[in-house]
Amino acid sequence: MASLPLPLPSAKMAAVEKRRPAVAPAAGFADTVRPSVSRAAAAAESEEDFLRQVGVTEMLRAALLKVLEARPEEPIAFLAHYFENMGLSSPVNGGEPPGQLLLQQQRLGRALWHLRLAHHSQRTAFNNNVSVAYECLSASGRKKKPGLDGRTYSALLKRVCREGEAPEEAVAPLLRKIQCRDHEAVPLGVFRAGMLTCFVLLEFVGRAAALFRLLEAPGLAAADRRLGQAVLDTLEGALQAGDRAAAPACFLEAGSRLGPDGLAQAMDGAMGTRRPSSPMTREEFLEKAAALFIAKVKPVG
Repeated sequence: MASLPLPLPSAKMAAVEKRRPAVAPAAGFADTVRPSVSRAAAAAESEEDFLRQVGVTEMLRAALLKVLEARPEEPIAFLAHYFENMGLSSPVNGGEPPGQLLLQQQRLGRALWHLRLAHHSQRTAFNNNVSVAYECLSASGRKKKPGLDGRTYSALLKRVCREGEAPEEAVAPLLRKIQCRDHEAVPLGVFRAGMLTCFVLLEFVGRAAALFRLLEAPGLAAADRRLGQAVLDTLEGALQAGDRAAAPACFLEAGSRLGPDGLAQAMDGAMGTRRPSSPMTREEFLEKAAALFIAKVKPVG
């Protein structure tokens, strides 16, 4: 009969227990989940920090605010165009980047796009977009206060007017009135007034073009001079009636108050004369209509 093993002394048992490997508890699932959850939360937090640090969060917020501000008919296309016109890099270390002229044209295009996001009658949205356009053109990438020179300001004025319906000869007198010298510093107030004046003039000329289409003889690109001059005289009277208002938009409102009865009476009076008349071209009519508006604009300085 085999003898039973003798029990180990307590000191030896303690030493054996110390040498045994630690065994994971049976309920280890909860313990393994907690670290994974904390790692996922840390990863999500680090991703949010990254997006915030590189400016993506603020950029998306600004894009959504622009959508709410402009309320376009096609929001997705609006956002695509918005992001397409963002992200122009600035020169670094105070040096001039290659393709300076191309970069300047890109900035002008970006500024013009911001200016067109809202109609000038939406005063708050338009003023906000004017400020963004001003920052686009005045940021130079150098360590100095942002500023806009007269050359860039005048170049943007020309682009605004060139892409409108107004003939170049019609807007040239306006540009001479509101543009600044090439190396002159242009404050935001002057920039805003100049942009507003250009956009209002383009709309004014557009309405004058619609009037001329009513005067055109069928099959001809001209109107009877007596009719054209009668409409211009009536338009000038409407502008003089609103002469106390200095804002360009007020001149536009004055011109829009031309009633059909007043126009019809002026046209009947013009056609009642038996004097021979020569044709008036569209360009001549628009140039004279623009001159009526420009005469009310105060020059810069």
